[in-house]
Amino acid sequence: MAILSMTSVGWAATTREATDDRLDHAGRVLHEIMAAPDRGIPEEVLEHARCVAVVPHMLKGGFVFGAENGRGVATCRTKTGWSAPAFFSITGGSWGLQIGVEGVDLVMIIQSDKGMAHLISSGFQLGADASAAAGPVGRHASADTDWKLNTEVLTYSRARGAFAGLTLTGASIRRDNDSTRVMYGPGATTRSILRGQIATPGVAEPFLSAVRGAKAQAVASN
Repeated sequence: MAILSMTSVGWAATTREATDDRLDHAGRVLHEIMAAPDRGIPEEVLEHARCVAVVPHMLKGGFVFGAENGRGVATCRTKTGWSAPAFFSITGGSWGLQIGVEGVDLVMIIQSDKGMAHLISSGFQLGADASAAAGPVGRHASADTDWKLNTEVLTYSRARGAFAGLTLTGASIRRDNDSTRVMYGPGATTRSILRGQIATPGVAEPFLSAVRGAKAQAVASN
């Protein structure tokens, strides 16, 4: 019993450290992307975003960008601001032109209530359950695109300093049970977290600050 108890404590400590690190890096990724002149996420996209999800440090791929170990963090708009972060994993999928590239960061902008509902459901597939497309890049999104009306999730990638819209289909997104449990306890659900029913932990503030500041950075670059 003592050995099992020690093992459980060690697992929790390791998982909590990895979860805190993910939050920190996700905020840093978003801040760095938006700080790049003319190459960030357009102001209009951020204005209409229902949720923002970031997967920092995706698995370094060999020939096809592998997402087997991809773990991310997401937040959604609530009546009072942005929700506490929910944790998810991402697997599989077709990753556009990421062949041979390592160290890829992924950003997903959920643009509709339907896309938000998929995220809250704790399990969905891009391109099957939710429509996805490579997001526009720049100070402003072109008015002649259908990014706002017809796409639920806009996807982006950053690799070796280059940031661009990413064609991402077939990827499966599921709740990260381990990180959720170690951050919020056994009773928290993805729905309660993203609906703003769970208090935001202090360690998540840098990530949420980056989300709140993303639009301000886009406006400041004009």
